Amino acid sequence: MISTKMFALLFAAACGVSPVNGFVSSSTSRLGTIQKSHLHATTAESESLSLFSPCKINLFLRIIRKRPDGFHDLASLFQAVGFGDTLTLSLNNHGDADEFTCNMEGVPTDSSNLVLRALQLMREKTGKTNVHFNADLFKRCPAQAGLGGGSANAATAMWGANELMGRPATLEQLIEWSGALGSDITFFLSRGTAYCTGRGEIMTPIDPPLPSGAKLSIVKPNLGLSTPK
Repeated sequence: MISTKMFALLFAAACGVSPVNGFVSSSTSRLGTIQKSHLHATTAESESLSLFSPCKINLFLRIIRKRPDGFHDLASLFQAVGFGDTLTLSLNNHGDADEFTCNMEGVPTDSSNLVLRALQLMREKTGKTNVHFNADLFKRCPAQAGLGGGSANAATAMWGANELMGRPATLEQLIEWSGALGSDITFFLSRGTAYCTGRGEIMTPIDPPLPSGAKLSIVKPNLGLSTPK
């Protein structure tokens, strides 16, 4: 019987495309590179980051078993796409708390939101407990669609906070820390295509099976499915 990982590699090879780095609809090779291209800085005190937060699709998904901790072991081929949200992030130099806004009705703006949880995690892990942020999230990705929108927002917030803090953490540390927030947040700190196992947090980067700029249609019905449910 062919292994799931081997299937992922054969799937990529069968598409017959030359290996390219990066996301579908993007020629850049890392989430960080994409984000740097959207950097808008004025002065050191008022630096603001406008960050693209891409969605992902599962090119295939195999649910293996339910684990004792309530999660599921899975095997999947994750691919980031050129559709997603925009997170604008800056330092809050005039307050002692994070300020968070979002355009989409129904998205929580309290401490349960993954963006705010990511910012809090960055303070805890870096020891920069007095640093706070202004965050505005413009959402396009629908909720409960399996597109990883919330996880991408968290990864983007971690990357942006690290930049505004002066890069106290390495990318490897961000990847390690991200597992505390959710299963597939790690993926959004990758190169954009990965074979994922465990809860989704164990990544093996591979060459994308689709050429950069390939077009696809994403269809979501007027209902959703919460990840915990």
